[in-house]
Amino acid sequence: MSTSRGLRPTQKMHEGYPLSCEVCVGDGPSCTGKLQTCAPDEDSCVVAVTETNRKASLAVTSYKGCAKSSECESGLFGITMNPENYMGSRRRCCQKDGCNQDPLPAFVRNQTENGLRCPSCIAAFTETCTASEEALCVGEETRCVAVSGLVQPAGVKFAVRGCGMETACHTKPGTLVPSGARLFTIKKTSCL
Repeated sequence: MSTSRGLRPTQKMHEGYPLSCEVCVGDGPSCTGKLQTCAPDEDSCVVAVTETNRKASLAVTSYKGCAKSSECESGLFGITMNPENYMGSRRRCCQKDGCNQDPLPAFVRNQTENGLRCPSCIAAFTETCTASEEALCVGEETRCVAVSGLVQPAGVKFAVRGCGMETACHTKPGTLVPSGARLFTIKKTSCL
């Protein structure tokens, strides 16, 4: 018996084979879909739940799907532009067939002001925005951040500035954040 044959069973499950992940988008903290085969360059499954407040209209959205590990990051993402506009997301990335089937705990926003104030703005159809207001930071939002990307399905550019969690400063380009019928793809983040 050769050593290479002895090693075969210990290889990663998806090495050389496409990964299968549950795929769905839904209103509420959890969604259910079918297992689907990922594209060859998608080597991770992702599950995300997002709480979005747009113009004082609160929505919770869940998302499950395939992703590239270079664009998938487990953890929290939070940014506040003003009291009526904020987004908080919890994500988990994993690399085994069907590993994203379990729901995540809902994102819970700490609304206690922490004393930090950041320049804020929201703009569509552009990659930058000029701050015209000031956001009052809350909870774990300890940095002033600028975020830009695309809103799917239309592929419209967006830019926001405001208060963010430390993790927002290091969000990988390509990270997906679901919000209602839209899916935000983060292209660039920076801490100011």
